[in-house]
Amino acid sequence: MDPVNVAVIYYSSTGTVHALAHAAAESAEKAGANVRLRRVAETAPPQAISANEAWGRHLQETADVAEATLDDLDWSDALLFGTPTRFGTPAAQLKAFIDTAGRLWQQGKLADKVCSAFTSSGTAHGGQEATLLALGNVFYHWGGIMVPPGYTDPIQMKAGNPYGASHVAADGPPGEVSLQAAGHQARRVVEVAAALKAGRSAV
Repeated sequence: MDPVNVAVIYYSSTGTVHALAHAAAESAEKAGANVRLRRVAETAPPQAISANEAWGRHLQETADVAEATLDDLDWSDALLFGTPTRFGTPAAQLKAFIDTAGRLWQQGKLADKVCSAFTSSGTAHGGQEATLLALGNVFYHWGGIMVPPGYTDPIQMKAGNPYGASHVAADGPPGEVSLQAAGHQARRVVEVAAALKAGRSAV
């Protein structure tokens, strides 16, 4: 059986979600998946970016990360979406990308993909669960198969978020617990997607 194809698609303004996405991509690769790590296009006005030194610096540092396209969605067996919280909802940049996927949805090409999501917020309880649940609404419409991390690994008892890996940016860059939680989530996604792919090929 061919390996599972996993697209890790994210938006990150200052690097927190990028770090979680990178950890997820590495873990998925170690689990045997073909992985595409993709960032969505930056749509914020230049004056907003230039007003935040960390934002502008991160944009330059990740210029070599390929931008997500609809082909990445079509290619994938499993999707991991990452976004910072924006008032309890996904960032507009990620939502703008999602909103371009209507053609694939109409063709039924987004159905039956394994889907999961991760996030960060500026403060503790700053909308993390609401953001992940909001992305769940997208997966429901697509007919995706949602795979949260739950409490399926001891790291989740430390990370504490069964909906998806998350981090509080005010605590600094993601540390060992947050990165391990993102890695566990990605492994779980790969394992479930591989089992589904094997089952379908056996039918």
